[in-house]
Amino acid sequence: MSRELHDGRKDALVPLESLALSDVTSFSELLRAMSRTAFSGRQLGEAFDVMLAMARDPDCGVVMTLSGAMTVAKQGRIVCDMIDRGLVKAVVATGALMAHGLTESIGLTHYRYDPRNSDEDLFEKGYNRIYDTLEMEANLNDVEKLVRAVLRETTPEDGVWSSARLCKALGKKLHELSEGPGILKSAFEQNVPVFIPAFTDSEIGLDVSTWAIGETLKKQGKDPKTATPDEAFQATPNFNPFLDLQEYARLIGKQKTLGIFTIGGGVPRNWSQQVAPYYDITNHRCGTELETPRFKYAVRICPEPVHWGGLSGCTYSEGVSWGKFVSPAEGGRFAEVFADATVAWPILMKAVFEELDRG
Repeated sequence: MSRELHDGRKDALVPLESLALSDVTSFSELLRAMSRTAFSGRQLGEAFDVMLAMARDPDCGVVMTLSGAMTVAKQGRIVCDMIDRGLVKAVVATGALMAHGLTESIGLTHYRYDPRNSDEDLFEKGYNRIYDTLEMEANLNDVEKLVRAVLRETTPEDGVWSSARLCKALGKKLHELSEGPGILKSAFEQNVPVFIPAFTDSEIGLDVSTWAIGETLKKQGKDPKTATPDEAFQATPNFNPFLDLQEYARLIGKQKTLGIFTIGGGVPRNWSQQVAPYYDITNHRCGTELETPRFKYAVRICPEPVHWGGLSGCTYSEGVSWGKFVSPAEGGRFAEVFADATVAWPILMKAVFEELDRG
């Protein structure tokens, strides 16, 4: 059986173009040229178009979700730039990412890992290893002092903390100290809420819990040295994660159009995206008639493949089936880049900033 050989142009296929670096004079030109190539290069070029559309849409409120050790990997200033430029309406992150970012904000340092040192030696010296980078345990102790100071000096609304309330209070403290740039500092200054859904899975969560333990033992007049696990771990802080859920849902409901920008995946991505199903099931179960918000724009940078079955790797088209996103047929625009964020993210945002600065 003979094949019918078509001409791609007659079938309206889009031709690719060889990348000519001699014709490139800016990051935005580079990404536009890469969009006409293949593989992850094309993905990043397409992400540039979607990201730029999000940034230029005056009605679009963008949620940025962050997971992975991005602040330890020294990407925190990019987050600050995105917040300071007004590109995001909310940040949803892991607590670890925020904690490691705080070490930078108070003038502390991360170090390069020397593989000649064993992990046993690192433990003895107080160095915590994150792949090829070190966070000093002493840094985290200084972060705890900052958190403790905020807890002692600040009374939250109704006397109850949420992650967003604590992040705002920490950002206010960093603003007052003015020791350098920081994600929570920028978020406070630009009135951008920061949510940490898995709050207890973080150094900051442990800081809040140990503060509650210390305060409780003090009120009970107990000697901490004689406290048993049953006695120490009874104390709980006044913290309600549902305050975060409802504040986020109210914020999203006020946006005319929605966009989401995701680094990695995990809890921050899922928690942020579930807002549309949350509206749907509230209407169905509670009899409300709220207009369900769905994300129209979406950009994700994550090396996780879809076939492992985890949320970090699931496609945006899969999310359409859950009602989380506007379908492409109805105007949804998605871009997914399967790459290390420390490589792709700086290039992407440099190109976006160039275009926005040109007006």
